[in-house]
Parts: sequence; C-alpha cells; structure tokens
Amino acid sequence: MAKKKKPKNKIPSKKYKNYIINQGKVTRRNMCPKCGPSTIMGDHKDRFYCGSCHYVEYKSKEKK
Repeated sequence: MAKKKKPKNKIPSKKYKNYIINQGKVTRRNMCPKCGPSTIMGDHKDRFYCGSCHYVEYKSKEKK
C-alpha cells in the first residue's frame, strides 16, 4: 500500500496589495498601457513588469 502524501502549505495570494483606497474611492496600481486596465503590472525592486505582453517600465534611480 502506498503512503499518503502530506499536503503542502500554499502561500495565499496578495491581491489586496494591487489596490489603493483614497477618500472612499478604490483605484488600481500600475496598469499596463499596452494590455489595458484588465492587466496589473508586477512591482519588482527596479521595474514594473507585465507578464502577458512583457512590457517593462524601469523605476528611476535617485542619487542622494
């Protein structure tokens, strides 16, 4: 008889981080200009990235 597999703990999605609430209005963050408002771009350390069309916007580097 085969052993039962132990279930893995899954990391929950953080969809709530893609939205901003200001004065009772909800707005989306970083929408892709090529794909439209349905696609939210990924926020990385140095860039914003769209996974569906591979569009990249680099964050500006500020020197002090």
